[in-house]
Amino acid sequence: MLELRVRWVLLVVVGVANLGGALVVLLFAIFVVPDPPLADVERVRLVNTVAFFSYPLVAGPFALLAGLYLWRPVVRLVREGGVPDGAQRRAVLLGPLRLTLLVGALWVVGAVGWAVLDVTLFSARLAVKTGLTCLLGAMTTCTIVYLLSERLLRPAAALVLASEQPGRIRLPGVTTRVMLAWALGTAIPVLGLICVAIAALAAPDIDTTQLAITILGLGGAALSVGMYVTYIATQAIADPIKSVRLGMARVERGDLGTGVPVYDASEVGQLQVGFNHMVAGLREHERLRDLFGRHVGEEVAGLALERGDIELGGETREVAVLFVDLTGSTRLAETHPPGEVVELLNMFFGVVVDVVAAHGGWINKFEGDAALAIFGAPTEIEDAAGGALGAARELAVRLRTEVPQLDAGIGVSAGPVVAGYIGAEQRFEYTVIGDPVNEAARLSDLAKVAPGRVLASGTVHELAHRDEAVEWDVGKPVTLRGRRRQTRLVVPRPVVIAEPVPEAAVSAARRLRRRIRGPRRAFPKQAEPAPETPQS
Repeated sequence: MLELRVRWVLLVVVGVANLGGALVVLLFAIFVVPDPPLADVERVRLVNTVAFFSYPLVAGPFALLAGLYLWRPVVRLVREGGVPDGAQRRAVLLGPLRLTLLVGALWVVGAVGWAVLDVTLFSARLAVKTGLTCLLGAMTTCTIVYLLSERLLRPAAALVLASEQPGRIRLPGVTTRVMLAWALGTAIPVLGLICVAIAALAAPDIDTTQLAITILGLGGAALSVGMYVTYIATQAIADPIKSVRLGMARVERGDLGTGVPVYDASEVGQLQVGFNHMVAGLREHERLRDLFGRHVGEEVAGLALERGDIELGGETREVAVLFVDLTGSTRLAETHPPGEVVELLNMFFGVVVDVVAAHGGWINKFEGDAALAIFGAPTEIEDAAGGALGAARELAVRLRTEVPQLDAGIGVSAGPVVAGYIGAEQRFEYTVIGDPVNEAARLSDLAKVAPGRVLASGTVHELAHRDEAVEWDVGKPVTLRGRRRQTRLVVPRPVVIAEPVPEAAVSAARRLRRRIRGPRRAFPKQAEPAPETPQS
């Protein structure tokens, strides 16, 4: 279909344009521009009519052969496809201009020959009339040929410009198109009026009726033809701009996969290319932002993009910390193939990320077979302690259900930490440093032997809202490994399980629970010792 369209450019456009130019010449020569005084009017009209209709019989076949020669690379490109070579690129992009110059040259030859014929056989004034009339027809034909051929060759131009940016070949741009529309719609009729005025001054005996007909004809041509040609020229500019505007609307709706076809090698084509480059840059930016968010968390990525300049250091924040650590990861790596281990770890971390995000936290880091989650930094949440406790309870249930092959201990703590960027100017990360991080890690170690695999500190329980705090039971204080002050243990209330549980497992769980919680009595509230220096 594209090959047929290219051939129609040569046949129909050239034919229609030359027919329009011929009609302009006939109308101007017969009705518009008055004849100078002639001795034998009938003989003059017969000779000029024969010359007018004979020249296309000679110029037409030559124009067809020359056009087919110029069009061969274009036809080969649309027929075979592939990456266009240099000759094909020049033939497509310069095709309208080359065709216009070819047609214009044939019209100039015809105008000169006609004028020479009239000046030789009749008079110089008649030669001026016929020569100027032919030039008006030539301007009309060239304008129509360029505007229509450029419009019909857009699909072929899109093939070329898909592999090469516009700008390397100098082509008529927006200014040239507007000037062509002005030439055909304004300059030609005005030039005709000037010719009539000159003729009226040179021959005062011109009939006023003939002069009025001339002015009306030229004025009507300026209105009708000028409007049509101006419409074609403005559409050639407006269509690419409209495609860019529609593309921008799709980008505004979030469709970064959009793009506009580039079929213009002028300034408008550069606008289309610029839009496509902009969308490609936005896609790359979004891809990097997505990767950045996956590496450091969406909250940290958003904070970094919002602030722009990153400074090392941090600020004191009240946060809740959840630490989850696998049990027997060394044994797991020893007894399973590496691929299976990675698959299990991905399933495990997938559940952790999903649960933490659902409760308003973010994963600060993955440490081999463990994960550290923060609630309350970098984005503050209303109930950070409650969110961490709720995440711990849900995480314990989901891990048993969705990843039964693995066992993990979960520890939860809360308190003041320093949250900020740690590292060097060349490489840093957003993290939190403080005693709650160490306490949560130690609680996760102890939770590996607890019945529910979840332990929390009394501090985080006191900070949590009541709707979450009632889901936990307060136990006895213990001294965690590596710490001097005691930590009051808090355990989640047992979850009712539908399946029957073996009595031996229930008895063992009760004994371990009593060992952690101690005897059932009201613990007096103890004053906490002064906080230690926070450690990572």
